[in-house]
Amino acid sequence: MSRGPGSFEATGVVGSFREASGGLPLVLTPKALAVPLVSWIEVHRALLDEALVQHGALLFRGFFGGEAAGAEVFERAAEALCGTLLTSNPEHVTVSGRVQTPVAYSAKQKLLWHNENSFNRVWPRKLVFGCEIPADSGGETPLVDSRRMFRELDPGLRDVWLRKGVMYIRNFGEALGLPWQQVFGTADRAEVEHICAAEQVEYEWRAGGQLRTRAVRPAAIPHPTTGEWSWFNQMQHWHVAALAEGTRASLGSLMAEEDFPRGCTFGDGSPIPEEHVQQVLDLYGVLEVVFPWRKGDILLLDNVLVAHARNPFAGARRLLVGLGEPTSYASEAVEDMDVGVL
Repeated sequence: MSRGPGSFEATGVVGSFREASGGLPLVLTPKALAVPLVSWIEVHRALLDEALVQHGALLFRGFFGGEAAGAEVFERAAEALCGTLLTSNPEHVTVSGRVQTPVAYSAKQKLLWHNENSFNRVWPRKLVFGCEIPADSGGETPLVDSRRMFRELDPGLRDVWLRKGVMYIRNFGEALGLPWQQVFGTADRAEVEHICAAEQVEYEWRAGGQLRTRAVRPAAIPHPTTGEWSWFNQMQHWHVAALAEGTRASLGSLMAEEDFPRGCTFGDGSPIPEEHVQQVLDLYGVLEVVFPWRKGDILLLDNVLVAHARNPFAGARRLLVGLGEPTSYASEAVEDMDVGVL
């Protein structure tokens, strides 16, 4: 059943699309300020779930009269949308309870498109963002339809990725990146090895107590509900060809590329051609949809259907994040399990 903008007319909320948005996201605004978001979500959760699978992204705008929701209200809204939120993303910062802020990253650079935690065996099916403070300029969260990515990639290139998958390689060190003790939440090597085995991650202890991990994951998957194929990976956060030129040169002056904090190859260990990487990046750039954040906005994403990024920005910027519905590559919900680590 189609769940377009008109599906919400009888609920006290208006559905619409931004001009030239390509149907992403579906914007939901209250007809009156008296519409309480959390209770409204609870009543209309089934309708929202159907709309999310159709559109991939829902933007709740204007429910707080131009004010931010705050961490406590945001958490209640996120849990109404997702169920119990996850906590174990060591690269996010916990604000309170299960509410986090996004990964710290230079405001001067674009954080490239990705499907959250797709390098892990278990990942969140849903993401919720809340805008407390929009940037003075920039700082948007570009969105890309992952189904279109899959359809519009060159079939020859796409088939190689489908056949081989992606190997994510991480070197944990003290000087660059996060130490393995922080990421795994333990200083016990035996516990790290146990986690790696459970998460289908190969590990290698190196000189000086350093750790290298490798994990092979798909490049694309069928959606757990609809079966539609989506481009679903985080290659561009790991491959050296996607690094800014200055960053790559700086790292290269300190170490060999195989020792960079992150790297990736095809799943069989063969190198991914840099022209493959560029084709993927170019298509993301063509397909991305950008909208300005407003204070009080809440954005719900289906993590399989939509990739997200972050534009450079100036001024203060503060978003809240909730991760929900843990799902594995077997397309099965994992009860009582937080998102894993690599």
